[in-house]
Amino acid sequence: MAQNRSDKLKRLVSVQRHLEKMAELDLANTTRQREEIAETMEVVAGAINSLDPIHRSFSRHYSGQYSKLQQQDQMLANVQQMHEMRVVRERTKGDRMEEHRKEARSAEEREAADNSIYDLIDQHIAYRGTEE
Repeated sequence: MAQNRSDKLKRLVSVQRHLEKMAELDLANTTRQREEIAETMEVVAGAINSLDPIHRSFSRHYSGQYSKLQQQDQMLANVQQMHEMRVVRERTKGDRMEEHRKEARSAEEREAADNSIYDLIDQHIAYRGTEE
């Protein structure tokens, strides 16, 4: 089963778009994790600044926890940046492949039109040859 170039590129574009969606999902997951950490940091900061005597006795523990959360947030910020670049890269690849697919399809249509014209010319020449 012979496939033309545009059909092959269409399948590749489909795969590339799937990779793009996977990258977007990874980015969304990382963003959600950062939001959860930000919320936790707010709660810990509120506990550190609380005047409640129970919280004051745990202030050293809270500050250690806050430092760990800051480190996690920084690490996730770097991961998020990496995912953002990956999304852009995958989207660009998909767009480029889509352009190549359209060009291949156009070339195939031109070739088919040229071949039909050549067939008409051949038929005309053959018809004229039988008249003489």
